[in-house]
Amino acid sequence: MSESALYRKYRPKQFADVIGQDHVVNVLEGSIKTGRISHAYLFAGSRGTGKTSVARIFASEIGASGNDIYEIDAASNRGIDDVRELREGVNVLPFESPYKVYIVDEAHMLTKEAFNALLKTLEEPPKHVIFILATTETEKLPETIVSRCQTFSFKRPNRETLREMALAVAKKEGFKLEAAAAELVAILGDGSFRDTHGILQKVISGSKDKTVSREEVELVTGAPKAEIVRSVVEAVAAKNAEQGLTAIRAAGEGNVDMKVLGKLILERLRLILLVRYAPHLETSIKEEVGEDDWMLVKELSGKKGQAINSATLLEFLNAFDYLGRTAVPSLPLELAIIKIAGGEGK
Repeated sequence: MSESALYRKYRPKQFADVIGQDHVVNVLEGSIKTGRISHAYLFAGSRGTGKTSVARIFASEIGASGNDIYEIDAASNRGIDDVRELREGVNVLPFESPYKVYIVDEAHMLTKEAFNALLKTLEEPPKHVIFILATTETEKLPETIVSRCQTFSFKRPNRETLREMALAVAKKEGFKLEAAAAELVAILGDGSFRDTHGILQKVISGSKDKTVSREEVELVTGAPKAEIVRSVVEAVAAKNAEQGLTAIRAAGEGNVDMKVLGKLILERLRLILLVRYAPHLETSIKEEVGEDDWMLVKELSGKKGQAINSATLLEFLNAFDYLGRTAVPSLPLELAIIKIAGGEGK
């Protein structure tokens, strides 16, 4: 199976299937019921949040058949000639539907000339035409275009949503994700349904049996081993700079993506603080992580982990912002450990 097969297979087919975008779905469903359909929509949000899927569902719900739905990739068809061709096409009546729907993906990639040509169509569109512009970068769209569209902002799914989705999809595919494996898949999904499906595709394709462990996810994705993450967190709690720096070096020698390592460290530190200050969350957090990680979180949420506090988390947040921007990939994490565990800068 290709990496995107799961995403295609489990792409939402109707509004009820859409996850985490109720604020968009409810308004669109309401507009269909009342007949107050706009001539132009703008779907804005980061990659993999469901913009194109919702556009297709909306087009279908208003009665547009496949022959009257046109999907245009603005990254490949961004010039004025492409838009002129589109402008000529909109004047032709639909083949078999009440509407012709044009879904323009990556709309921010259009050229200035193309935007000017599109603007004329948006100002006076034929009654049978509906435009849905989708973009990950709204700020690159001219205000004249934005002002003529009904705008919807798509939210990035949180980690819990992605974790539950990964568990559900794996189950439908006949696999069982261990709790720690599902957590790691969700973290690596980085707020994208599409990316999470892609990672899950790799994992289950490479699984030797029907049960997927965290170790299998680490092996397939190149994510840092749980032991390395725990070692860094333990080093911070004990203010042991040598242990922390040794763990970071081991991750580097294993060609681990430092941004992923930083994200996992932040997540562990966060869980420790949540258990410390919101004990009622213990049950749900315990279900999210593996047994070894839970024991670490539980232990360091007490007196032994007092060196882990909001200032510690903030220091690693600052380090995370620099990851990928330095000549030495591990440097921001190393500096954070030296400052926290070594006592510098106080």
